[in-house]
Amino acid sequence: MRQRIICYLAAILMATGSFAQGGTKSPYSQYGIGVLSDQSQGMSRGMNGTGIALRTGNEVNTLNPASYSAVDSLTMLFDAGLTGQFTNFKEGNTRKNGSLASFEYLVGTFRLWKHLGMALGVLPMSNVGYSYSSSTYVDQANGSITETYSGSGGLHQAFVGIGWRPFKPLSIGVNAAYLWGDINRSVATSSTAYINSLQKQYSVSVSNYTLEFGLQWEQPIGKKDRLTLGATYGLGHKLKADPQLLIINTNTVSSKTDTASFKIRNGLELPMSVGAGLSYNHNQRILVAVDGTMQRWGAISLPHYNSTTNSYELTGGQTMTRYKGSIGAQWTPNPMGRSYFSLIRYRIGAGYATPYYKINRHDGPSELSLSAGFGIPLFNKWNARSFLNISGQWMRTSASGFITENTFRINVGLTFNERWFAKWRVE
Repeated sequence: MRQRIICYLAAILMATGSFAQGGTKSPYSQYGIGVLSDQSQGMSRGMNGTGIALRTGNEVNTLNPASYSAVDSLTMLFDAGLTGQFTNFKEGNTRKNGSLASFEYLVGTFRLWKHLGMALGVLPMSNVGYSYSSSTYVDQANGSITETYSGSGGLHQAFVGIGWRPFKPLSIGVNAAYLWGDINRSVATSSTAYINSLQKQYSVSVSNYTLEFGLQWEQPIGKKDRLTLGATYGLGHKLKADPQLLIINTNTVSSKTDTASFKIRNGLELPMSVGAGLSYNHNQRILVAVDGTMQRWGAISLPHYNSTTNSYELTGGQTMTRYKGSIGAQWTPNPMGRSYFSLIRYRIGAGYATPYYKINRHDGPSELSLSAGFGIPLFNKWNARSFLNISGQWMRTSASGFITENTFRINVGLTFNERWFAKWRVE
């Protein structure tokens, strides 16, 4: 067991490097801290990211650390996930396509003591990745002006969590994570009428922490039915990161440059967040869950360059409170059946989220999503405790007057459920 845990920790360390590849090509990732990532795992992905009130014991659920106390005493759960996506971008009559694949997460959970579970792993928080340009003809004297926008990076977290059930039916938990990442953005401006070009380079490096608390109340309502209430609270705080801005004016003939440098001390922060969920489980066959979350992005200020005063400073009004709601369901024909197809878990889900940033003082795009998937049991010598989770998700990101994104995403997750702590006896 000790060797397996060491191997798992080594896998987590290797997985952290893969996050640097990024997981988006959206131009909307140039705002805020980027496109916020889906932090759910295999089972929840098929239910459109629903999970605050999920408490199964045989699936890793990092959306609420209180769920860790439900893990089986004899097993160690691993869950690793990959995502591939195809996106169609539409602006007016112009359409473009983009695709990518990325490693999403690696998590695991096991029981430390009776009614006490632990989880650890690596998860994405946000992604930045875009590159595009636009040209505008001004007049004969000023010619055409071309602006090129590009960005890369994102924020990621390596976490450890504890879930404890002090008494039935209450469970509580906490996730503590090391948050790290670099965000780089640039805007380059050039003109056909002038020999000077202007480039603005924005950058910030983050190395800090996050804390999230959770609770679940599991109430039996019959011999075969259970109702679970869940709640989470995410701590909002300053990240002690110093956003920087370089403004570089270059003479393209002489290659001489004039650079102005700006820095904001402790100029980035995370908002407070709260979430609530409700789930209903009937005889391990039918599971229905509903989630709602709120992130107070509107209460924080972000770095902004004011060209009128030639200053780089924290400015409010760039973000807004984000609300997200999701609903999901899972159906297992017969969890105790002998037929292979009776053990497959079928899942569906839907969700809607409001934007957390503004674009030129207008609300950013909202998100509408639908998902469907299934969990396929993987047999070993003793049972079918491990699962291959496959799901598809369609997401529409749109706002009046801005680019519309239609994304189709395939999520593949492999959940290993191994009996590490069982004692075998030969008679």
